[in-house]
Amino acid sequence: MDDEVLHVIAAQDFSQRDPEEHIRKLISEGVVRGNLQQFPEASQKLSEASRICSITSYTVCGGVLRAKGVVAVKQRQFAEGQQLLLDSHAFAIAHKDQWQEAVALLNLAYAALQNEHFDEAVDWAKSAYKSASECGAEDVAQRASGDLGWAYLKLGETEKSLELFLDAEKHAANLGDRISELNWLTTVGYLYTRTGQIQLAVQSYQQALQQARQIKSSQDISDILTDLALVAVATGKPAEAETYAEQALTMAQQRKSQADTLDAIAMQMQAAAMRGETSRAQQLLQQVENAPESQMSMRWSSEEAIARLYESQGHFPQAQSSYRSALKTFEAARAELYHEYAQLPFLANATTIYDDYIHFLVTQGKTDEALITADQSRARTLAQGFGQSSSQRALSPATLPPRAVARKAGATLLFYWLGERQSYLWAITPEKTALFTLPAQREITPLIERYRKTLLGRQDPLESGNTTGQQLYSMLVAPAAKLLRPSVPVMVLTDGALSQLNFETLIVPGAASGSDTAKSGGQPHYWIEDATLMAAPSLAMLAAAKPVREANRNLLLLGDPISPGKDYPELPFASTEIQQIERHFAARDEAVFARGQATPAAYLGSDPAHFSYIHFVSHGVASRTDPLDSAIILSRAGTPAASANGAAEDSFKLYAREVMRHPIDARLVTISACYGSGTRTYAGEGLVGLSWAFLRAGAHNVVGALWEADDESSPQLMDAMYQGLQEGKRPDEALRGAKLALLHSTNKFRKAYYWAPFQIYTRL
Repeated sequence: MDDEVLHVIAAQDFSQRDPEEHIRKLISEGVVRGNLQQFPEASQKLSEASRICSITSYTVCGGVLRAKGVVAVKQRQFAEGQQLLLDSHAFAIAHKDQWQEAVALLNLAYAALQNEHFDEAVDWAKSAYKSASECGAEDVAQRASGDLGWAYLKLGETEKSLELFLDAEKHAANLGDRISELNWLTTVGYLYTRTGQIQLAVQSYQQALQQARQIKSSQDISDILTDLALVAVATGKPAEAETYAEQALTMAQQRKSQADTLDAIAMQMQAAAMRGETSRAQQLLQQVENAPESQMSMRWSSEEAIARLYESQGHFPQAQSSYRSALKTFEAARAELYHEYAQLPFLANATTIYDDYIHFLVTQGKTDEALITADQSRARTLAQGFGQSSSQRALSPATLPPRAVARKAGATLLFYWLGERQSYLWAITPEKTALFTLPAQREITPLIERYRKTLLGRQDPLESGNTTGQQLYSMLVAPAAKLLRPSVPVMVLTDGALSQLNFETLIVPGAASGSDTAKSGGQPHYWIEDATLMAAPSLAMLAAAKPVREANRNLLLLGDPISPGKDYPELPFASTEIQQIERHFAARDEAVFARGQATPAAYLGSDPAHFSYIHFVSHGVASRTDPLDSAIILSRAGTPAASANGAAEDSFKLYAREVMRHPIDARLVTISACYGSGTRTYAGEGLVGLSWAFLRAGAHNVVGALWEADDESSPQLMDAMYQGLQEGKRPDEALRGAKLALLHSTNKFRKAYYWAPFQIYTRL
């Protein structure tokens, strides 16, 4: 209610009786003038406040720096604005004013959001929330929670952002802050739109619109109308989108808000594209792209919309150019992120662009180009651990042609892409590449979830007659069966939910398979009977892989830790597994840390880069919300007294993020623990957890578990695997042999639940 603020300010005169209150008045008017885009007037008021502060320093003078910083950010003078806000933060610390410190941090988060530096925004917002909570500033805490939610949402972390928005809404309700409550209600609607929950989005927006009209907030009304236009675009209603966007545009122009004006124009552009109005869509796109205030996300969305328009009209060269422009804009935004936690989810913002472009290339008969484009979206964050920059990978040709990659790997490659309209499988051998069209991901994903539930329920699909495993084999593998050879390993490059599926457990229907195993014959059998399988991250990583170094056959073994607490009970068979593994190495080539010696510090201090084999026998935890917080549970470090005082609260956890920071060059890392593969799938990266972290640290092969590893069967499996390695087998061959030994046993370990959780991930 900026106009009313100015009216109230004008009625008061503090200049004579209270200099501090006069400074506050000038700050308020400067901020409001900035909100109204009256930047010369804002500068004048804040300069006057600075002049007073230069004569006598008051605590309130930190607010002058903050206000000048915020106004600079509104003018997109980001470097100047950030420096002013940093100065205000330093001022607050010097004056020991925690409230001012919290507000300065909050404004730094705001500045980072406006500059689309979303990982920086996460850091600032977390600090603001902590500082505000410590000094009881609930109003600042609710805004910090919401800003943190926005940062995560822009990074593609929808689950985290929803939780934070609801937290902010709760804070606002506790404060009786109707305007902030309205803001977070609108934001939740935007999140629902992003995640395809359209009915919930409309309900949130309509409720928010009613509240906004009650308090006559033109800013909120304009924002909500733009959001409703986005919903109309998402549901294929261009006329409705145009109506909402036109209303929002009128209000934004009245308020002279260039950012909101561009938002409305972007919605008009998408509506025009949906209606086939090419010239108008082009004109509106040019306005969006030429405006310095337009955000990159707005640009890539608009470029994708016009690409789809060109495609629908048969203007294929223009469509391809626009798709590539959209991806280029997106990749430029991604290149500015520097934290792994920010890079991991960010690709989710571009999945529709990649999906639409790949579908377009396939329909144009450019199947090899479609494959290269799909691969360019894969393992981007993982590859950075090996010195491959984002710019090196973005929209550039593969280091080796796909068939050359298959030849180098000595394997048949099965490369999957799960799409909204159709999914694709590229089967790649040294001689040829074949493309097969698969059902859309909405048909594949429920089958995977159903089959995992069967396996985790310790059922044997072969004995129970469960057909889901056969359905998945027929859907995912059978199309390429003629290209598979029993003596040639298979590398699976998965996508989406496929990364949670162990392809070895798929059931080959009752037909001659060419396998030489006793159980195959013409009977239904697990695919592991016919093939040696591995999971690989991307063609580019396989192409760039360097050979395993020739080194001593030495082992770093940690496990059988002392339980750090009731959540992690002792593992009765851990000592047995350690003893069995030790037998396969010479004593001089082993570094073994067991019981109280098996600590994270022991791993980090052992020079892990020196070892060819690294093995953990312990509990493992996988974090879904923060996969890099996944950890191997070892013995607690420090003295009991230190632990009691909280000094070593997490000293027993070897975190994935810590693993990544210590380079290794191991031929094989084995995580004999639960959920070593992780539980969270990221677009382009697959499952992210401990296995992913060890690959990024430099391991050539990692064995990790897709679900809980059984403490009783794991020692048998690992003993057999290391026996195979000792006999000169490759890690994938040795692991397969160990699994087949359990599968062919006569006890309960023949069930897939016991042998199938462990999967090998390779980068060669």
